[in-house]
Amino acid sequence: MARSLVVGAGISGAVLANLIANNLNENVLVIDKRNHIAGNIYDYKDQKTHITVHKYGPHIFHTNNKKVFDFLSEYTKWHYFFLKPKAIMEGNFASIPFNLTTLYDVFSDPMAQKIEENLINTFGYGKKVPILRLREYKEFEFIADYIYEHMFKNYTIKQWGLLPEDIDSSVTERVPVYISHDNRYFQDKYQGIPLDGYSQMIKNMLSHKNIEVRLGVEYKNLNENFDRIFYCGSIDEFFDYKFGYLEYRSLNFDIRTINKEYYQPSAIVNYPNNYDFTRITEHKYFLDEKSEKTIISVEYPAAFEPDKNERFYPISNQKNNALYEKYLNEAKKAKNLYFIGRLGAYKYYNMDLAVEKIFEFFEKELK
Repeated sequence: MARSLVVGAGISGAVLANLIANNLNENVLVIDKRNHIAGNIYDYKDQKTHITVHKYGPHIFHTNNKKVFDFLSEYTKWHYFFLKPKAIMEGNFASIPFNLTTLYDVFSDPMAQKIEENLINTFGYGKKVPILRLREYKEFEFIADYIYEHMFKNYTIKQWGLLPEDIDSSVTERVPVYISHDNRYFQDKYQGIPLDGYSQMIKNMLSHKNIEVRLGVEYKNLNENFDRIFYCGSIDEFFDYKFGYLEYRSLNFDIRTINKEYYQPSAIVNYPNNYDFTRITEHKYFLDEKSEKTIISVEYPAAFEPDKNERFYPISNQKNNALYEKYLNEAKKAKNLYFIGRLGAYKYYNMDLAVEKIFEFFEKELK
């Protein structure tokens, strides 16, 4: 029986291992250098408060892809959840992303109404307009500059260490202005959080007679033979950075237990202009867990440093994309070696897209 190695027990590696074990009836060894499964979607139940904590930052599953949702639903029941975050703007809580509701949070009613009418007449109700595109319209110069300065610019500088104009458009377009009163951060058909947590969902996915999981194992220290290797780690690290380092942004989390029932009015509150951190997450909101105390994560962006912190967001620009192509060409020289997942592809995937990409890969390369 063929034997495959999957390096990385995050969502991409777990889905692929599951597909191989179930559909090809092959043996799979899944390894991870961390001491836990689930990668950056790892969560755990705090023993004192019984609150489920997202260790590496908040994760809300959302998708329009029924195939992806149905697949994951085989391994979890869902707590149906719509994220409605806030941002601190001039000392007040305001709805984000910036939408028609936000106008009334920050401006007087007559002023907000006038801007609302102009936006609807120009773009139509229910549309999404990237902030940098809105700045191209002279009649919206005031509101575009206001949003840019108060909600977008400084948050982006903290998050990426770059001005918005210096970041790939695929990143800036993730933060549009919504011409609607829909306060949900996502509008996908399917939204929720695994009822028993992401870690349990991944554990269920990997619980198969053909799958073996080993944690705290470095790929370079593994001395075994495999028919195929699927590598979910960083492609530059695999090749010992022979062409140079791909750049990433990282995050540091200050996780605190607070002696009060609730700390803030929503699961996530952004701080675009105040302090060095970008946002605070209050975890009990996600699964509507009850406790006299609460747990928050204060999120500090940082530059990625090998062996010091984790890779979170690839910095997509001409230099890094060209460097990635060099590594990809090097990878093509190897037989039965595949780079998958967000680190292997050097792209920031939402969870649903990560699963979708594994489906596509499996159909094309393995089935």
